[in-house]
Amino acid sequence: MSAAGAEQHDLAGLPELLAREDGFTWVDVPVYDDAAHEVLHGTFGFHELTLRACRERNHVPSTHAYPDYLFLVLLAPETGAMGHVHLIELDQFIGRRFLVTVHGPINPAVPLERALVETAAGLRRIEEGRLRPKTPMDLSYAIVSALARRQYAAVGVVAEKVAGLEQRVMVDDFRHPEALLEEMFLVRHELLTVRTMAAQCHDIYGRVTALTGRAVPPEIQPLLADLGDQFNRVRNLSDGEKEFLFGVIDLYQTRVATRMTVAVERLAVLAAVTLPVTAVASVYGMNVIVNQHTHVPQLLLVLALMVAMSATLLRWTKRQGWW
Repeated sequence: MSAAGAEQHDLAGLPELLAREDGFTWVDVPVYDDAAHEVLHGTFGFHELTLRACRERNHVPSTHAYPDYLFLVLLAPETGAMGHVHLIELDQFIGRRFLVTVHGPINPAVPLERALVETAAGLRRIEEGRLRPKTPMDLSYAIVSALARRQYAAVGVVAEKVAGLEQRVMVDDFRHPEALLEEMFLVRHELLTVRTMAAQCHDIYGRVTALTGRAVPPEIQPLLADLGDQFNRVRNLSDGEKEFLFGVIDLYQTRVATRMTVAVERLAVLAAVTLPVTAVASVYGMNVIVNQHTHVPQLLLVLALMVAMSATLLRWTKRQGWW
């Protein structure tokens, strides 16, 4: 990037570009391989710890400040199958005259273009003239803002799922509660993952803002504060959706538990009603009472006694409010 606009150059001309005093250089590394390592280590001379962070998968964002550049590791969500959320890693080296973006290792199930969404959008805006960054931090701000929007979009997708789950809870017949509960907890996992990413990115930019005046120039402090605020808003939105989802889960679990309680009470009524009948039948079924033939009056009397006992217990359970 120069005063004349964006220019594309071959990698062989990188040393000359870094030596220029006008504009700045942006290097995007889609896949960290041996060739990328040679450029980042040999040409830029980045610290080995930062190169290791680019080479390995990172599950939490981080930042390292050096005398001539700032290193950042940020994460974005990519929803996969069965509620799994992939971590899309974006590493940045922000210097006075350069910006290097490195896309960390990704799951083979995630297409590479999904990891390049933010940088591809930034390049497209530059080529179309809609983005004219004057400093590396301006370009980093645009890219990270797009990453924050991806997190925000992920919260929106979860919000739609939560709304659908709420409607299903209201009309569910509770015949298959396991499937719906599992779906709820998978959605909760997605939401908690996005919320964790946003909170960690917010803390990272809080740390970078605290370095203002030492490793970070004061003039970029407003951009850092705004990025921290964007991630904080995503975190707050996630918290709101989390509370709503937890309320839906609690409602469903309460209704299922209530239904089970009612079923147990009805089973208790059935057991109480049939208990005296079973007791009398058990006595007459033993060899203690031996009859050569059926005594009709005695049989009718026993049956009447069974009916009377069952009716009495039914009346008592009705008074107790069991049914």
